[in-house]
Amino acid sequence: MEALAKIVVINGTPSLTSRINAVIEYAEARLSGSGFEVNRINVVELPSEDLIHTKFESEHIVKANGLVAEADAVIVVSPVYKASYTGVLKTFLDLVPQKGLAGKIVLPLFMGGSLAHLLSIDYSLKPVLSVLGARYILGGVYAVDSQVVRNDLGEVELSDELKLRVNDALEELLEETNHRIARKG
Repeated sequence: MEALAKIVVINGTPSLTSRINAVIEYAEARLSGSGFEVNRINVVELPSEDLIHTKFESEHIVKANGLVAEADAVIVVSPVYKASYTGVLKTFLDLVPQKGLAGKIVLPLFMGGSLAHLLSIDYSLKPVLSVLGARYILGGVYAVDSQVVRNDLGEVELSDELKLRVNDALEELLEETNHRIARKG
């Protein structure tokens, strides 16, 4: 079956064992099950030297930016630290070309310790996405740590309420992406 659209997940967590990865995996499974091609950029796996020294020409950065360029939609994921997204994510966003998100549907997925930082998507991330050319930024999902827990077996489980909100956000992402592709078509 041919993929309907390409979606790239930019994972800005500095830890591949973070519970937010369960949210990413849940979203990726839903999207893949809907026929979408899903790729992921784990920013923490990119060479730190390339990120810190903004090496635009690095083969790793060029490849990651190629995934963003080819995508119809982008999901930007980050835990919230100090009322904002991670520095790891910021270093990568600094390397995305000036209009690298132009024409793409963007869905933010954040997770923080409490509702106190609920507006971090609107106040810290959306302005940067806008500078990168994003004009179709969906409301996003802000999860609280208590909605993503490890059970006695060490498996990570999402609360039913969080699954419902993620499903709604993914449905909107799919609808908007398909609509945009049909208009281009």
